[in-house]
Amino acid sequence: MLQQDSSDDTEDVSLFDAEEETTNRPRKSKIRHPVAAFFHLFFRVSAMVVCLLCELLSSSFITCMVTIILSCDFWAVKNVAGRLMVGLRWWNHIAEDGKSHWVFESRKESSQETKTVSEAESRIFWLGLIACPVLWVIFAFNALFSFRVEWLAVVIMGVVLQGANLYGYIRCKVGSRKNLTSMATSHFGKQFLRQNTGDDQTS
Repeated sequence: MLQQDSSDDTEDVSLFDAEEETTNRPRKSKIRHPVAAFFHLFFRVSAMVVCLLCELLSSSFITCMVTIILSCDFWAVKNVAGRLMVGLRWWNHIAEDGKSHWVFESRKESSQETKTVSEAESRIFWLGLIACPVLWVIFAFNALFSFRVEWLAVVIMGVVLQGANLYGYIRCKVGSRKNLTSMATSHFGKQFLRQNTGDDQTS
């Protein structure tokens, strides 16, 4: 059963009906999808390694390899790793009226459903999802300030593709854009209140 937020096209769905029968299994920290976890990190790390070898290999070879690897990484993380490892998925579809709609899905949480998510897989997924775009941003600044314009387009492509996956999965995890804003406001509000409380106690 789908629960859709009409303002954000955000859906809360149960993914992988075939896996419903495994919901009664106890939640474990072991990796339940080793192949998905391996390729989730393999494509991301290998793209950066190939980019770092630009001084040793020809520019055309590096450009082609990084483009292919980044495309494989984008597809694998968006369509496979997120669904298997953390029960999240985001996608786009064109409605009958021709409008484009972005849909952010998450496995419906329940006392039994959450047992299917491995803590180890969740850490691996989010670590790779967050750390790699940060490294691509560093590569982008390095290429910009070292005047290596020929690599800037490739690096920007890495930032865009991996940043898109990061944004999509954050929307899936947090919910609508309003929830994301309210969560950030709440976090900074708590930090501000805690700081003021600490100052009052010391004075």
